[in-house]
Amino acid sequence: MATASPGMTSSEMSCKITSSFAPGEPFARRTTLESPVAWTMGLEKSGMKSILFSVLLACSGAAIAAPTILVYGDSLSAAYGISQSAGWVALLGERLKQRKSNYTVVNASISGETSAGGATRIGAALAKAQPAIVIVELGANDGLRGLPIAQMKTNLAAIVQAAKRHGARVILVGMRLPPNYGAQYVNAFRTAFRDVAFDERVPLVPFLLEGVPNERQMFQADNLHLVAEAQPILMENVWRKLASMVIAPPK
Repeated sequence: MATASPGMTSSEMSCKITSSFAPGEPFARRTTLESPVAWTMGLEKSGMKSILFSVLLACSGAAIAAPTILVYGDSLSAAYGISQSAGWVALLGERLKQRKSNYTVVNASISGETSAGGATRIGAALAKAQPAIVIVELGANDGLRGLPIAQMKTNLAAIVQAAKRHGARVILVGMRLPPNYGAQYVNAFRTAFRDVAFDERVPLVPFLLEGVPNERQMFQADNLHLVAEAQPILMENVWRKLASMVIAPPK
């Protein structure tokens, strides 16, 4: 992801940019260049006008950045055991480019992360990424460790609430457990994601692995993590909830 070099922010020409929204045009921003020196040099010269216009673009352009999608998950989103470029998060970035969306993707997923760990570091992750959208994919490790469902729900809600306070829209991604964890725990785990999404009024991807064939060749040697061939399915499951947020409708 391209970022502005610190060197680009150094100021070698005195200028002040003021911005305001034009009356009656909520999304049209008026930008004015205020420079006492520039205005006294004679704006009637077309050459000077061109120079000042270039300065205006240089000063204002640095402040414009593409909106960010923060993927906040565990090993299923961190491309564990496969190439990073083959993971569903990287494939999502490619999909955005194909659809000519101006969003970029930041992957803050950590293998082995639990909902408690995610709740602890969400503030720092939000401050660093400054996301417009957060995709929360956590909870699988809680379930595999048999951790209390109520605490997982509290942690997930805290993550979602922190993202919303930051001004980001949120998509919650659900997971499921194999039946050997017991019907009561398995059912409570599955419905926990639905409950959090309902309470927090955010879209829910019911199951990240929905549609992945239950075949041995789709899983790595640990029988938990998916191979590269399964990653497009995961991306499509998330895309169904994300597409309307990032693709502008035709005018």
